[in-house]
Amino acid sequence: MFIDRVILEIRSGKGGDGRISFLREKNRPRGGPDGGNGGRGGSVFLRASKSVTTLFNFRHSKVIRAEDGENGDIKNLYGRSAKDIYIDLPIGSVVFLEENHQFVADLNEDGKTFMICKGGRGGRGNACFKNSRNKAPKIAENGLPGEKKRIIVELKLLADVGIIGFPSVGKSTFISCTTNCKAEIGDYDFTTLIPNLGVVKTDDSSFVLADMPGLIEGAHLGKGLGLNFLRHIERTKVLIHMVDMESSRDPYEDYLAINEELRKYGMHLIDRPQVVVASKVDSDEAMAKYEEFKNKVTDNEVIPISSLSNFNLDKVINKCVGLLKDAKTYPIFDESDKQEVVFDLDKQEDTFEIKKINENTYQILGERVIRTYHLINISEDEGMLRLIHYLDKIGVDEKLHELGAKNGDTVKLEDFEFEYFE
Repeated sequence: MFIDRVILEIRSGKGGDGRISFLREKNRPRGGPDGGNGGRGGSVFLRASKSVTTLFNFRHSKVIRAEDGENGDIKNLYGRSAKDIYIDLPIGSVVFLEENHQFVADLNEDGKTFMICKGGRGGRGNACFKNSRNKAPKIAENGLPGEKKRIIVELKLLADVGIIGFPSVGKSTFISCTTNCKAEIGDYDFTTLIPNLGVVKTDDSSFVLADMPGLIEGAHLGKGLGLNFLRHIERTKVLIHMVDMESSRDPYEDYLAINEELRKYGMHLIDRPQVVVASKVDSDEAMAKYEEFKNKVTDNEVIPISSLSNFNLDKVINKCVGLLKDAKTYPIFDESDKQEVVFDLDKQEDTFEIKKINENTYQILGERVIRTYHLINISEDEGMLRLIHYLDKIGVDEKLHELGAKNGDTVKLEDFEFEYFE
């Protein structure tokens, strides 16, 4: 089974919590704070590997999770950092975020690695908070939580030239005659259910040729095997557009229909150079169809071929070689997926915002304030005081007063609640 699109849920590990501890030994009853730091949570990396050819192992939606870092221990012992996880994907895999289909990474080279989820930093133990004013701190930090992402992985084969056309126009026969690939051949629709790759070798060069599943009208909407076909030609530089001269259909209408599908799909498929090929010209009737077809196609040369007698196959290959020398490489993701980032040095990012849930309840929101809350260990009084001091410092009390908060109202910050008093 050939799997070329999967959805994965990736989770990196949480950092270990810092320890609150004090050294008490026989000869050192007041040895001072000795709580160690927590270890770093495991990160998750995506890695292109030539040892993997399909996404078959990920055919069911899976959750891939890295381990959490260990907590700090007494006597300044650091927690163990968790091991990173590497997910091996086929070369040519392209990664997007599921929520908005934003482009993330293109794994187009063997060994190319991308960090998809970073492990959480370990929290500091109370030994790190000792100073001249506070020699016995009961303060420690929690480890930062790991990241969680749902991603779409699409395999887009690395081929220089792709053969396109309606089903059963002779694509598989052509690739079998010109490369070492032995594609399945049959006189019925959708003989090719998966893309076939072969290497074409000439006297002074070589290139990878791909035989794609057949295309029907509406393929850009996913009809037939359309998306399986179109996804894999996004990396190709040159297209061999094959039209059947023995079919009962009108060759010129077939030619226009396929170009229309390329245009509707986008991704610059219609802009790539095409080698237009009239296949199966083994009879006088087919040659007559070719002559009529050639006169209608005014924007490109039409090369008649017969894979059975190897007629003009070398001419098609030589033309592909010539076009590849100057062919443009197009991006494998839509430019609209890229988000331009503009930094305004005069604007400071808001630390928090407060949302009024009901008459007597308010919610503190904001990535930065939530991140700081997760860092602070509030199991001890000093930690609680540190959180309250932080909220007061960033202006939470002032903002609640502006919103009309009254004494006794409930204020929420993630899973922590407290009552507001002026």
